[in-house]
Amino acid sequence: MHIQGSMVALVTPFHQDGSVNFEKIAELIEFQIAGGTKGIITLGTTGESSTMTNEEDDAVCRFTVEKVNGRIPVIAGSGSNCTQTMLDRSLRYERMGVNGLLVITPYYNKTNEEGMYRHFATVADAVHIPCILYNVPGRTGCSISENVVRRLAPHPNIMGIKEASGDMSYASRIAKYLNEDFAMYSGNDDVIVPILSIGGSGVISVWANMQPREAQTLVADYFAGRQDAALASQLKHLNLINALFCEVNPIPIKAALNMMGLEVGPTRLPLYDMSAPAANRLHAAMQEVGLL
Repeated sequence: MHIQGSMVALVTPFHQDGSVNFEKIAELIEFQIAGGTKGIITLGTTGESSTMTNEEDDAVCRFTVEKVNGRIPVIAGSGSNCTQTMLDRSLRYERMGVNGLLVITPYYNKTNEEGMYRHFATVADAVHIPCILYNVPGRTGCSISENVVRRLAPHPNIMGIKEASGDMSYASRIAKYLNEDFAMYSGNDDVIVPILSIGGSGVISVWANMQPREAQTLVADYFAGRQDAALASQLKHLNLINALFCEVNPIPIKAALNMMGLEVGPTRLPLYDMSAPAANRLHAAMQEVGLL
């Protein structure tokens, strides 16, 4: 499975009492598919899986697979800092019918080189669907070394890496391992074009929650030879993208979707409502691109 384009890191909408809003998930899925999104990432960082119970995670995953119904790939975040837990979740989501898995580095406890390799290889060896490695050291406190990427890239069940370090030097060093069977996806919306320029295949996007058509068009333009148009879109939306990360994700994107009238509800503690200055900045950035 080689996906080229924009995949959305979908928010998980909640009712005001904090329970999962499944009707709204269905609406968001239709909004994304209508907007041309090439894949749905559920239960990722943006989906607030870290504040949800195992039962809620399972219910959201199952519901998403059923509602998408094969129209585009569904990739589930099955990661954990416990390899056995990640394995259990991965096998469970595979049985639910997901098309792929997003697997993260072992946050908090971290590990050494061999432990990092085996953390991912354990899952990739056991499942029969593709896995995307997730490198986001700003959140996890550890990174996938170039050497571990080199070792994992040829694995038949590892389809790529979500590169969210923001370090273009690192991204350039691992780009040598990219091919039809191992892709790189930008995990940061502010560097989509730079990642594409070194061989990336697309983006796993927070921004796409609100503008799926624009995110997909940016990537499509780049691969159609319209790099100037892709760059113009990247720069046009840069203030908005930066505003979406002026507080910890997914606080701003849920606030933005609520401003748009999509009513995705609150975040769960320890995430909390945006500060007034940050909300004003986000509102102004949305007005700038005609969203409000």
